[in-house]
Amino acid sequence: MAQFSYQAKARDGRAVTGTVDAADRRAALAAVSRLGYLPVKVEAGGPAAAAAAAPGAKKRGGGGLRLARPNHMSAAERLLFTSELADLLEGGMTLGAALSSLARRGDDGTGRGQVISALRDGIVGGESFSDALAAFPKVFGPVYVNMVRAGEASGALTDVLRRLVAHDERERGMKTKISSAMVYPTIVLCMGILVAIFAMTVILPKFQTIFDQMGPDGLPPMTRILLGTNDFLKAYWPLLLAIAAGAAFAFRRWRATPRGRLAWDGFKLRAPLVKGIVASAVYANFASTLESLLRNGVPILRALDLTSDTVGNAVIGEELRKARERVTDGTSISGPLEQGGVFPPMIIDLVAIGERTGDMPAALSHVARRYENELNKNIVVFTTALEPIMIFGVALVVGFIAVAIMQAVLGVTSGMNLK
Repeated sequence: MAQFSYQAKARDGRAVTGTVDAADRRAALAAVSRLGYLPVKVEAGGPAAAAAAAPGAKKRGGGGLRLARPNHMSAAERLLFTSELADLLEGGMTLGAALSSLARRGDDGTGRGQVISALRDGIVGGESFSDALAAFPKVFGPVYVNMVRAGEASGALTDVLRRLVAHDERERGMKTKISSAMVYPTIVLCMGILVAIFAMTVILPKFQTIFDQMGPDGLPPMTRILLGTNDFLKAYWPLLLAIAAGAAFAFRRWRATPRGRLAWDGFKLRAPLVKGIVASAVYANFASTLESLLRNGVPILRALDLTSDTVGNAVIGEELRKARERVTDGTSISGPLEQGGVFPPMIIDLVAIGERTGDMPAALSHVARRYENELNKNIVVFTTALEPIMIFGVALVVGFIAVAIMQAVLGVTSGMNLK
């Protein structure tokens, strides 16, 4: 297939330009018409030819640095794309025209522009929207693709896109809350480390003459510990840094294995202070994802498979896969979930109510809202409890350094008074 550049008129009279892939000029004219435009001029040649022919076109040198990842969208860009696409479709645009409009808004050299242009070309080439999305699995995950596929089958693509926007905003909101909860403790910890480094490298050497006069035997125990720690860190800091880097690398490799992921995620569900946050976030994510899939017509077994892959915790995901295998009639999942003993009774009871009333999405919506509220409460508890712990830890380290130095100074002063 060849590439054709076109000039056309949109429904509102705007002049539009772009490119399409087609077998010949007649097919290119038909492709432009399918985009919802009135073709004015169609010529063979891609963007490079069109740019060279355009008056005043500027040549791009090789010195331009592009930091964008090719064929990639960030989570924020995907959310914006989904929201804008829903707005255009709701306004009456065809899917092809809406994708063309979005593709023209950005630079084709960016990852976002490349993805949207590829989606547009796929639609023009006769692909379904879900199949075009599936070509970018790192941008549009299985939940996104399957919800769009269900929306195409039901003829409610715009409603599905709106639900995807709500789902993504809910997930981003939970992640933002968890990240925000760690800001203050991280600042306190970093300040404590900087103060300790300053005391050990700047303040402590100023008293070295006093320490030398007293001799090792004349120093107080706390001062000897402080000096020994300082000497050890000075002598072996490259080795300690290498050990820390190696341990971090080994931990990341271990956590990436299925066994390590299960062990680490299980630990997070049991660890003091953080277990409430982790569990609430996982259960809320499970309920909102499963609700979105079922509300858009995805079959229950397929929905369980997709949710197990995207729930965000290996332990919960493995339990969902086991529950999926235990499902016998294809509709009831409360019993299989209860057999695993992982999900709380509240979730089991609400799911069972949804099965009895025939409105599982509504029941899961209640579960999601409940655990989102639990997440907010657990974040408050976490920050309230961690704040005094962090302050006490920093004060303990700084206080130890100060007392160790002052003991030595007071020892010298007492000796001078005795003389």
